[in-house]
Amino acid sequence: MMKRMILVLMALCLMALPMMGAGAEEVLNVYNWGEYIDKQVITAFEKEYNVRVNYSVYDSNETMYTKLMSGASYDVIIPSDYMIERLIRENKLQPIDHTVVDNLDNLAEGVRNMQYDPDNTYSVPYLWQTVGIVYDTTKISREEMEAQGFSAFLNPDYKGHVYMYDSERDAFMIALKALGYSANSSDMNELNAAYDWLREMDKAVRPSYVTDEVIDAMANGEKWMALVYSGDAAYILSENEDMGYCAPKEGTNVAIDAMVIPANASNPEMANLFIRFILEYENSLMISSEVGYASSNAQVLEELSGEGGDYEGNEAYIPRSGYELDEIYHDIPEDLRSQYSSMWIKVKLHE
Repeated sequence: MMKRMILVLMALCLMALPMMGAGAEEVLNVYNWGEYIDKQVITAFEKEYNVRVNYSVYDSNETMYTKLMSGASYDVIIPSDYMIERLIRENKLQPIDHTVVDNLDNLAEGVRNMQYDPDNTYSVPYLWQTVGIVYDTTKISREEMEAQGFSAFLNPDYKGHVYMYDSERDAFMIALKALGYSANSSDMNELNAAYDWLREMDKAVRPSYVTDEVIDAMANGEKWMALVYSGDAAYILSENEDMGYCAPKEGTNVAIDAMVIPANASNPEMANLFIRFILEYENSLMISSEVGYASSNAQVLEELSGEGGDYEGNEAYIPRSGYELDEIYHDIPEDLRSQYSSMWIKVKLHE
């Protein structure tokens, strides 16, 4: 009797499996920067494609890379240009399906034919920005800021009134550019000079080292000056009319964040549909309007910055384009990455 009951229960379980599978919800795993999307776009995608989006966030390219290398599986991630360069070289990405993502003609001129992936084989631009300085125009004049450029971070008159973004790559970029070097320098003499510049900066202005909290802090006028991504600057300027934005004369970083599909993605078909969806006008408009970063969609870029647009007259919204001293980051060797990290820790420890 017991044996028969066991056989009946096994049969019922086997019959239930197909039913469970038939009702299973399709899932798309997306990994993106924090505060970098309009959640209504996620909801609209879920509704249109009858899919559940697992949306998680990170605070740096390096955090994302570490998670990916640990074996975590995502269907879409949105890293920056230099990290995409590394992932392509390491065969960690799969090609975009251009028969699905067939709306690349929507891309703005400033994000076309990028050196790290000129034919968009592996990536589709999402948002883009420069690194610059937001400053309180009631404390520092426009003329004074533009004359100083990144050297403003060495001005002891601003001591205690400065935010420095806690990013080793961006910190070394401003030091290298201030010294007249390339942001992609691998010369140890130049990197040591940049390290000394950053130590001098730390002593001169005693900055508060921050990440995304700088956005609301500067919108509230808590400091005189901050190193900020232009997309965050656009929001700050829209919230506080006393704030200005400077892309320094020494040149700066122009950064492009793009959508890619990891090689170990479990749902690449839906990932391609998601990328196409994001690049559509309505969805790109919602995202760029919400977060303040420049859209990769040409029509959206023009509308938001034009007459009546959300960012009309906002000097931080459209990244500076074509300036010969501006640079896109390239990936650097692992030994140099370690050097950056250890030296940046010492700067923040006031050593």
